[in-house]
Amino acid sequence: MRVVVLAAGYSTTVQDCGRFGFRKFGVPAAGALDAAALRVLNLLVGNDECAAGIEISSGRIRLQFADDRLIAWSGGDFDVHAGAVAVPQLRCARMSAGAVCEISPRHGRAWLVISGGVDVRPVLGSRSTDVRARFGGWQGRALRDGDELLLGAPTKATARITSAMNGAVADWSGPQLSSSRAERGGVEGSRGESLQVAPRDPSTPLGMTLRITPGKNWNDEAGGQLLRGNFHVAVNSDRMGPRLEGANIDTAQTSELVSEAVVPGTIQLPPGGAPIVLLADCQTIGGYPKIAHVITVDLARAAQLQPMDEVRFELTTLEHAQQLLRQREHDIALFRAGLQARFG
Repeated sequence: MRVVVLAAGYSTTVQDCGRFGFRKFGVPAAGALDAAALRVLNLLVGNDECAAGIEISSGRIRLQFADDRLIAWSGGDFDVHAGAVAVPQLRCARMSAGAVCEISPRHGRAWLVISGGVDVRPVLGSRSTDVRARFGGWQGRALRDGDELLLGAPTKATARITSAMNGAVADWSGPQLSSSRAERGGVEGSRGESLQVAPRDPSTPLGMTLRITPGKNWNDEAGGQLLRGNFHVAVNSDRMGPRLEGANIDTAQTSELVSEAVVPGTIQLPPGGAPIVLLADCQTIGGYPKIAHVITVDLARAAQLQPMDEVRFELTTLEHAQQLLRQREHDIALFRAGLQARFG
């Protein structure tokens, strides 16, 4: 009932949907940077939606299973193999006792779930890793070679899903949430449609547009510079959020403030004019101007950003952001209902 980490890669952590209700005490939410993807994957293998899985950033990952399990993954541009069998995104696959799952990242982040979930001790109601505070997850840190993670008992739903599979990989798949796609060679339209562009030169960065709403400290001058600017992700970015370079914003009309609440999605504007897009591990308060907010469904896109990737911003309305979030939840609910109808 465990999985052995033969090769841990870099910054690979245990994450669930996050740690909520403690921001007033200065505790970040943490959790998977694309919690919607984690929920879908857990449904695919019969887990509770927010069971703990593994978030993968870079470096080759190799996991050996002590007993039979189902796995599923989604995220960026990755090669995943269950033994010798290639596993597509959003398909559950069998892992036999002793078999090795190998994950080779090319770009972005990915999330891997295992039937039964990763059974680490909850801290403040969550199994997520808070690397900076060094608690939660596996010993409050990123995984290392040789770690052994306990797994929970598979559910009855997992047993029904397993019995319905005819081969090593299921012939059904989870929904590809449009907000979770890692775009290659272009940007998506304002309503999620994929624009047709020429193939990307592998030597050039990826491009992405994040949709935003104005923040408390928005003004037309600084906001216009944000919307017109072409940024790239700095090398010192992490799960707290990508730091952007390349088109500094004039901060003459802004000033530091008394510290107040910030949340994942907030775009802060430090004195140097290089924006910071906050993600799940962000602090709970900050004194930099809050020029804008990335809409909730686009935080999944922001999670795929890697150093030197190009970033642009597009203004949208709060009403449109709410519509997109409702649609995403509707898609997940339909998938949940479909699984229930098929597997009981």
